[in-house]
Amino acid sequence: MPEAVIFTYENKLRTIYFAQNKAVLPVKLKNGEHKLVVWGRRENENSAMPLGGWARLSVVKHEKNSRWNLYQPKPVQLPISKFMEKDFEGRACWYEVTKGKCMQGLLAQEDNEYRLYVVTVDPEDLMNCHYRWPHIITRDNP
Repeated sequence: MPEAVIFTYENKLRTIYFAQNKAVLPVKLKNGEHKLVVWGRRENENSAMPLGGWARLSVVKHEKNSRWNLYQPKPVQLPISKFMEKDFEGRACWYEVTKGKCMQGLLAQEDNEYRLYVVTVDPEDLMNCHYRWPHIITRDNP
């Protein structure tokens, strides 16, 4: 579950932590345009959007009556170059996203409000020291 990300937006390198107020993520729209959208929802924010910054792929994809269906979920690409996960001992570990790949995001909407959530999966490697891992996909037109 990434707690922080590094990405380039408008030629500026940005480091964003989910815990920050007004945390945003970059999203690639179908028309190729990149935008910044609020990353999930923190407890102190006045919103009806789901709490947290992550969405399990298994819930979004396979549960017929998923809570996400209330928010018109759309899969999107998150052009992020690095992300930070904490291991079981609480140490921060930074990982680079392979060139030509990106994180999958879920764009949720309620009325005129939009929020982005990082789609996560259970790690495939039993030796992995993280509970959840971002879903990494092939980037369209890198």
